[in-house]
Amino acid sequence: MPAATLRPMTMISFARGIPSPDILPVDLFGEAARAAVERDGRAILNYGAAAGYLPLREWIAARHGADPAQVVVTSGSLQGFDFVVRHLFASGGRAVIEAPSYDRTLKALKRAGAEIEAIALAEDGLDVEALAESIERHGSPKLLYIIPTFQNPSGRTLSLENRLRLAELVAEHDLLVFEDDPYGLVRFEGEPLPSLYELTGGRVIFSSSFSKTIAPGIRVGYVVLPEPLFKPVETLATDTYVSAPIFVQGALYEFVRQGHFEPNLARTRAALGARRDAMLEALERELPAGASWSRPQGGYFLWLDLPPGVRADDLLARATERGVTFVKGSDFYPDGRGEESARLAFSFPSVDEIHEGVGRLAALVREAAAVAA
Repeated sequence: MPAATLRPMTMISFARGIPSPDILPVDLFGEAARAAVERDGRAILNYGAAAGYLPLREWIAARHGADPAQVVVTSGSLQGFDFVVRHLFASGGRAVIEAPSYDRTLKALKRAGAEIEAIALAEDGLDVEALAESIERHGSPKLLYIIPTFQNPSGRTLSLENRLRLAELVAEHDLLVFEDDPYGLVRFEGEPLPSLYELTGGRVIFSSSFSKTIAPGIRVGYVVLPEPLFKPVETLATDTYVSAPIFVQGALYEFVRQGHFEPNLARTRAALGARRDAMLEALERELPAGASWSRPQGGYFLWLDLPPGVRADDLLARATERGVTFVKGSDFYPDGRGEESARLAFSFPSVDEIHEGVGRLAALVREAAAVAA
């Protein structure tokens, strides 16, 4: 495709990791919601258990080889993380995260009063040997938070070798891990890797969401918890709301019960894979020497390292004026690092908008790199 032509137009956003409206299964979910009311309306239109709609919990548990009594369905996966850290860090303590890491979980850890230690990512994910050295020096943290597959914000994936080594650390040091996996099923290429939950025989906390595989607006995520954590998390859920949103969870259960989950996932993968390809192609064509970026095999994001001397905050201000936006890298670090990096989301704009937006952004990067040189 030819290089994008810069011109004034509607803002193109590479900022938010949300699906384009054309990806959403509007008709199918609407039909599922109606069928759910006809099938089980007296239950799903009433109050329900804080841990969530039992048939959905049973479906989730079966997928992970768990007991439904380990599953809490939450309003998005972030709520599950918030419940866990509110319980674990009520009296403080140390949490280890990837650097960079998801900005919303950073905020949740800070609110909970956790002491945060950030360990750098390599191309194949978390530096597990650096984690092992930290454990030797300081002991096991109360929690390791990790997005091992198509990480937000970097798009990187923890290698099988590092997953196996991390599973060893879980066993050796009784390390509690929160495995956040909202993107793992959104794979465009390559072979799936076993989850840490699978590799440890369920000794880690596993969390996921239907936001990336069905629709974010339904706000349904979940956590699969080791048995000792279920009651404290369920109690926090009970104290937070009178009832889970049973109607939406019932409609989602009907959606998956009718066999729509896998076909919809295949359609989502195809749509997002085309957008990922468009962004990689445009970056390769447009960006100047000195810039580099991750090449994710799935998910919603990639990580852009700008040429030396080009600061993302300065670039963002000028990019917004030119009609393109992104998230600066420093938002994903607890200490302000990442000043010459950015997260680009390819999930929302169309293929044409991606080519156009990268063209606009690249022109500004070339200008800034020339000044910095």
